Amino acid sequence: MNNHEKYMSIALEQAADALREGEFPVGCVIVAGNTILATGKRANSAIEFSEIDHGEIIALRNLQKTHPDIDRSSVTIYTTMEPCLMCFSTLLVNNITKMVYAYEDVMGGGTNLPIRQLSPLYASLEISVTKHIMRQESLRLFQAFFGSASNDYLKGTLLAEYTLQQP
Repeated sequence: MNNHEKYMSIALEQAADALREGEFPVGCVIVAGNTILATGKRANSAIEFSEIDHGEIIALRNLQKTHPDIDRSSVTIYTTMEPCLMCFSTLLVNNITKMVYAYEDVMGGGTNLPIRQLSPLYASLEISVTKHIMRQESLRLFQAFFGSASNDYLKGTLLAEYTLQQP
């Protein structure tokens, strides 16, 4: 098991915990060197119009609480789903430019932004995105979520339909 798989496994544990709690199964781990600095998992996905408590945002809040002085350019974030536009831009504003994700967000993923065409603050960033690390393991969690009658979050959306059609 390489480091990407090691840390993505922990993000997947966070996502599985979220799923057991009835939440959208996004888990996140923030790492510097070989040390886990913070974790987070999606919360409040069942609350209508609550799109603030994404796993990446919660992990970033936890990082701020526990390691407020860390050089954020030195960290890597591992997440079970491609960061959405909100999370991607929040990570960039916080100087986190190394991202690893498991499952693509075909509906709202933000990592395909044309960075060089944005404002100078972003256009000059060197961003590293590694995708599809442990994709199948993450996919299974999202299929369980979307396949459950008890979960209404994003039901019937492009993401749900795409996820349920994946082998």
